[in-house]
Amino acid sequence: MQKDQLLTRRRALLAGAVTLSAAGVAAALAPGAGNRGAPASPPAAGAPAARRPLRPSEYRLRPLTGYGPPRTVPGRTPVREEPLLKVPDNGRTVVLTFDDGPDPRYTPDILDTLARHEVRAMFFVCGEMAHYNPDLLARMADEGHVVGNHTWSHPLLTSLRRRTIRSEMERTSDVVERHHGTRPEWFRAPYGAWNRAAFELGAELGMEPLAWTVDTLDWTEPGTRTIVGRVEDGAAPGVVVLSHDAGGDRSQSVKALRSYLPHLLDSGYHVTVPRREYV
Repeated sequence: MQKDQLLTRRRALLAGAVTLSAAGVAAALAPGAGNRGAPASPPAAGAPAARRPLRPSEYRLRPLTGYGPPRTVPGRTPVREEPLLKVPDNGRTVVLTFDDGPDPRYTPDILDTLARHEVRAMFFVCGEMAHYNPDLLARMADEGHVVGNHTWSHPLLTSLRRRTIRSEMERTSDVVERHHGTRPEWFRAPYGAWNRAAFELGAELGMEPLAWTVDTLDWTEPGTRTIVGRVEDGAAPGVVVLSHDAGGDRSQSVKALRSYLPHLLDSGYHVTVPRREYV
């Protein structure tokens, strides 16, 4: 009789253990179970908290910044000794750039023409002009154009001290970020006057120096047909075309774009913007 009672108690204990074990497994497999545990008591002052391996959960599988892959940290921008003049000619590509703006008298017409032909361009803006025309920077962002840094007040950099050059660049990058949404990744020295400080400070601010291959000299107001001829004669794979959308009467530049842009496209050129992967 005593032996039968011991066997019965042993069976009951084993059954209870199995039940608890099954409940534990079911709880562990339940969705989000790893996040429902009772909060651990805080560690004693001065004592390091013991680290336990994290359980995988549906929340930890998602990056904190969104549903895509986590963003990588960009590498350091190299300090160059001369500016880039063109982009690699992956096919018949041309880059159109416009300096000195944005100007409400001419920039909207240029944006309208680019939008009509569904192409993107680069605008090297002066911070002072951008400050007074933030809506144009916002439109450039909405339509996919690249905005570069052309200093705040368009000075001759080779005549300035290093700290003044930095101020000219930083203030412009700040206003571009505020209204375009991203800081400039490209820099162009006014008048094409580069020096060591400009290259170094541009690199420190994460910008590559971009010059040009074809200069339309539109700032001299040579006539619409002359500007068109300079672009069409100079077109070649990878070239960077320099024009202006501010700094004077740019009506000829506006009219010229309406003429040479469709001609470039009909000739098989792909008007694009450079990417930092190119360099």
